[in-house]
Amino acid sequence: MKARALVAWNVRRIRVARGIPQEQLAYDAGIDRSYMSGLERQTENPTIDLLERVAETLGVRLSEFFLEPPKGAATPKPLAKGRKRIRPSPKSK
Repeated sequence: MKARALVAWNVRRIRVARGIPQEQLAYDAGIDRSYMSGLERQTENPTIDLLERVAETLGVRLSEFFLEPPKGAATPKPLAKGRKRIRPSPKSK
């Protein structure tokens, strides 16, 4: 697997496993959401500094992005589409 594909696979794997929406990860890391999408789709070529910010945001070591997936591992599934519905707190009534 090429380096860009490896990074994309691992970023998505970690993000989805933690239940973090792409938009939230991008915001927390100070990256444009469309750039984060491109990173996961392998259309962007991120710098080491950017990958370091994403790793810090996810709470993992940078080296986690370069782990080879096990043979036959399925591509990480996307999170459910749509925004979570915000429920008003009972105190605001």
